[in-house]
Amino acid sequence: MNAITRLPFLSELEEGADDRFHIPEREGQRRRYRTIWISDIHLGTRGCNAAMLIDFLDNVDSDTIYLVGDIIDGWRLKKRFYWPASHNDVVWRLMKRAKRGTRVVYIPGNHDEMFRQFTGMSFGGVEIRRKAIHTTADGRKLLVLHGDEFDTIMLAHRWLAFVGDAAYTTLMRLNVVVNAVRQKMGLPYWSLSKMAKHKVKNAVSFISRFEEVVAHEAGARGVDGVVCGHIHNAEMREIEGIDYYNDGDWVEGCTALVEHDDGRMDVLHWADEIARREQGEQDVRARMAA
Repeated sequence: MNAITRLPFLSELEEGADDRFHIPEREGQRRRYRTIWISDIHLGTRGCNAAMLIDFLDNVDSDTIYLVGDIIDGWRLKKRFYWPASHNDVVWRLMKRAKRGTRVVYIPGNHDEMFRQFTGMSFGGVEIRRKAIHTTADGRKLLVLHGDEFDTIMLAHRWLAFVGDAAYTTLMRLNVVVNAVRQKMGLPYWSLSKMAKHKVKNAVSFISRFEEVVAHEAGARGVDGVVCGHIHNAEMREIEGIDYYNDGDWVEGCTALVEHDDGRMDVLHWADEIARREQGEQDVRARMAA
């Protein structure tokens, strides 16, 4: 817990968000949604795509935003403290949302479980909950929770989860190197770990089983659907009459789940959004130069 208390924003939570950004906040019109869900940011690790998340936050807005766990990686911070200015920028941007009237609900996951002890409390306008029920614009009730509750590895073999976390961290470091090279070559973001996960049969089987278990539990609780994170695999599908949504992560896929004003749901793949935007800007410059 000592590493956690060193986080620069903790002593000022009650004061609300401020404009002390290392990366200046983007000015201009933002795309608006009724609700946004993001999770598995893993602030405090080198694998966190903070810059891409900042770009996302500076280009979208919503009435409500759910932080669906593993926002801060307490496991990694306990081993080695790593907290660059860009990670602080992410926190301040979220707190600024709460300050200006956006409802921000934080549901801690297994990597930031140290914040579960504050369930029911509010810090800087951010509500901390163990789980939540969200009612969509079209009247559906969605259970919102991180999802580690249904991870049999976490429940039965916690030591194995920590071993897996160490291997995953190594893969994330390789991912940073690979994308640094790709950026110098003018190539778009690409996730090494995501590719590896989908190539491994057991990982695919685990993901499918996890989704089925979560959907079944949601149905048993009498809701219409469920939104979770945890497995870093963005997905939208119906499982036995239950709407299953996973908002993905900001380490591998860089995705968010959004609800439109009519209740429609979409997964935004932000690396693709940036690539389309940059291509559009290039096209404009090319037309102007012609």
